[in-house]
Amino acid sequence: MAGKFEIYKDKAGEFRFRLKAGNGENILASEGYKDKSGVDNGIASVKKNAGGDDKYERKESGSGKFHFNLKAANHQIIGSSQMYASADSRDNGIESVKKNAPDAEIDDQTS
Repeated sequence: MAGKFEIYKDKAGEFRFRLKAGNGENILASEGYKDKSGVDNGIASVKKNAGGDDKYERKESGSGKFHFNLKAANHQIIGSSQMYASADSRDNGIESVKKNAPDAEIDDQTS
């Protein structure tokens, strides 16, 4: 099963997307957008930037958990990961985004 982007509305009424791997696991989530066009642009940016290793900001939290941000060419964050227990797990998450994002279908749950 291939990965997919899910578009949904959060409790505040903002549009968001999440990228899910083929196994259904969430691997990347967006910020909230007031307009649906922002989500469309965000997904296009993820698809465009997902393949570049230099686009990933690898981070460690103060509590010893690991996560990453995917950044666009203008250095703005276009998606963030969940927290991982190890750096290896975080890096596997990055590889999953690289593999799934470019050809992921879009599942719009707001229509």
